[in-house]
Amino acid sequence: MAREDNNRRGKRRDRDETPEFADRLVAINRVSKTVKGGKRFGFAALVVVGDQKGRVGFGKGKAKEVPEAIRKATEQAKRQMIRVPLREGRTLHHDMFGRHGAGNVVMRTAPAGTGIIAGGPMRAVFEMLGLQDVVAKSIGSQNPYNMIRATMDGLSKMGSPRNVAQRRGKKVSDILPARETATPAASEEAAAPAEA
Repeated sequence: MAREDNNRRGKRRDRDETPEFADRLVAINRVSKTVKGGKRFGFAALVVVGDQKGRVGFGKGKAKEVPEAIRKATEQAKRQMIRVPLREGRTLHHDMFGRHGAGNVVMRTAPAGTGIIAGGPMRAVFEMLGLQDVVAKSIGSQNPYNMIRATMDGLSKMGSPRNVAQRRGKKVSDILPARETATPAASEEAAAPAEA
């Protein structure tokens, strides 16, 4: 009986150790607490965790040692993950504005091949999310905590055509604009004035 319990615990431990999430350490600060005998120093860590397929979360942890602070932050980030719909698995569906306190961020969709154009903490969020093409600008607070919270605020408001269609009770094809199909005659007429 005891051997079976140990096996179950071992399997659960193996399952937890599988690296399904990637994590990125964004900031680490030395913090101090003033007590009667002087100061006690500790460390605060800010970590972003994601599966690079549309899920991302952030967490912060404090401890006397750096590795323990990072572990606490990573656990909190895994508990606070959000799902973000991605267009073609590489960019955002629409431009978005996020804010938290004095931190404002603007996130814009980008064509293929653009890459991630964003500042430090925002870049970490986008990489862990799995975005490949995005242009972002941070306006206001440069505090990494506020920047990440503002970015997560914007991403949490992100909608997709499927969500909008479901909310309105329509089909996705009714929501998306119809693509114009160019006829061969029209393309020849457009090319003729350019040659003349």
